Amino acid sequence: MAIVHRTTMTPTKLEHLASWLPTQPWYLGTGRTPALSKSGGFRLDDPEGEVGIEFMVATDDSGDRPVSYHVPLSYRAAPLEGAEQGLIGTSEHGVLGQRWIYDGTHDPVLVAQLLELLQDRAEPQAQSLTDTPDPSVVVHFTGTGVAGGVLSTTVTNGPHDTRLTVDTAASAPARRLVLQVKRVLQPGDTSPADASGHVTAGWRSPDGGENRAVFALLHDTDS
Repeated sequence: MAIVHRTTMTPTKLEHLASWLPTQPWYLGTGRTPALSKSGGFRLDDPEGEVGIEFMVATDDSGDRPVSYHVPLSYRAAPLEGAEQGLIGTSEHGVLGQRWIYDGTHDPVLVAQLLELLQDRAEPQAQSLTDTPDPSVVVHFTGTGVAGGVLSTTVTNGPHDTRLTVDTAASAPARRLVLQVKRVLQPGDTSPADASGHVTAGWRSPDGGENRAVFALLHDTDS
């Protein structure tokens, strides 16, 4: 169970994201600094209790219309070896001390738990409350499931999403899956017919409106 501390982070998550988002190929703004607000999201628990896992919606209101981005984040007490390209920054947490903040698509713990979620085997948690399930996060899974863990992940960024090609340690036989993480959220977005699993969640518009869309999908592929 992850404990959500009501404390400060310096710099804040949004301050880090304001610098990091414009460097991503799926960021739609050009030539301006994002004006970000946290507008939704949820958490997952790390079974080992070591890594913080958050799926944040950050809405950029700097352009002609608001754009909401889905940013999976992981929080660690020490650098993650081999994940330098996924490092967003470091912050001083008011309770836990220095934390390394990663784009979670590069963190094997977050990827493994996202795979569990997409197979309806992990319970989404409220973004800002300890030990509180979030029933508004809904999982649809029609596949056969993967019995083992994650062996390796290849991260590929596109103009609207990030695709994680995951080799699993499932027995008889090992399988290769694709986890598609939506980055630019579109209200009302639905799952394509070829997805074996997907998760939908909500977020708020700057005007107070409520939105829902697909946050992530699971696809089978040939090994």
